Amino acid sequence: MKYLVVANWKMNPPTLKGAELLFDAVKVGLKDIKNVEIVICPPFVYLPILGASASAKSFGGLRLGSQDCFWEESGAFTGEISPLMLKNLGCQYVIIGHSERRKYQQERDSMIYKKIEAVFKIGLKPILCIDRISQVKKDLKGIENLILAYEPLFAIGTGKPCSTEKAKRMRMAIEKKLNKNIPILYGGSVNSENARDYIEGAGFQGLLVGGASLNAQEFIALVKNVSRG
Repeated sequence: MKYLVVANWKMNPPTLKGAELLFDAVKVGLKDIKNVEIVICPPFVYLPILGASASAKSFGGLRLGSQDCFWEESGAFTGEISPLMLKNLGCQYVIIGHSERRKYQQERDSMIYKKIEAVFKIGLKPILCIDRISQVKKDLKGIENLILAYEPLFAIGTGKPCSTEKAKRMRMAIEKKLNKNIPILYGGSVNSENARDYIEGAGFQGLLVGGASLNAQEFIALVKNVSRG
């Protein structure tokens, strides 16, 4: 089985040089990992630089993802980025509906699912973030190509991860509702010490990693622990 580990850098690092150093360190440190798909989601402004080579081979095994997108391909939408633009930059994945965007940008489920449909249309892979079952729309067209990320609000950026038992119950509840075999990731205060617990103990197919992805050695250790799961 191939696991999926997604690094969400959020609004970090503050400089392009820092982003390049972090990306290169992760690329070198994980170049021999075979059973984990590694996706780096930097801020929009760094995508052209980190994705300049465009092919998976040139990334040294890393894939490129975006932290968000808009639901139209082009138009008068100031400050927005379209899925087509992301695809042209070499992105393969897009995080949709992260709790921080739901909170600070007031994103509603109706907006989030328009984004997912737009991402499907252009051939990218959406990663839908949820913290409760009601946010999962089981009749979404193309849902079999969706990736879900369970991120309990109390665990995001707090250093207080969800227990593996509770996380496992949530994973099983999602699978029961959807009745489809799609990848489900766990996110929320994940680190190198607890990463394997969510894979081996709670049965997730991968992880969405925030703060721990900004430390190259910590993230490398995390991915290596997942690869042993």
